[in-house]
Amino acid sequence: LKFSSVCLAALLQQDIFQENNVTLLDHPACSPDLIPTENLWGWMAREGYKNGQQFQTVDALHVAVFTTWKNVPTHLMEMLASSMPQQISEVIDNNGGAKV
Repeated sequence: LKFSSVCLAALLQQDIFQENNVTLLDHPACSPDLIPTENLWGWMAREGYKNGQQFQTVDALHVAVFTTWKNVPTHLMEMLASSMPQQISEVIDNNGGAKV
C-alpha cells in the first residue's frame, strides 16, 4: 500500500509540473551535488557531534537535533541555494555524473 501511494504521488507531481510548464532536468537519482539538503544534513551532523559529543538517550539526541536545526545560519542556506546554478552546470559538464 505504501509503495502504491508513493507511485501515485510521483505521478501527480509529474502532472502538476506538466500543467504548469515546468521543465524537469534529467539527472542521476543519486546525485548529491544537486541535493543541497545533503550538505545541510552534513553540516548539522558535524555541528551536533563536534568535540566528540555523544548522546546517551534518544531524548538528548532529539533535543540536540532540534537545537541545531533552529541554529542553522541563514548564510549557509543562502550559500547552498545560490550554488545550485554552478552545481547544475558542473553535473551537465560531467554528462550527468557527480563533480570530480
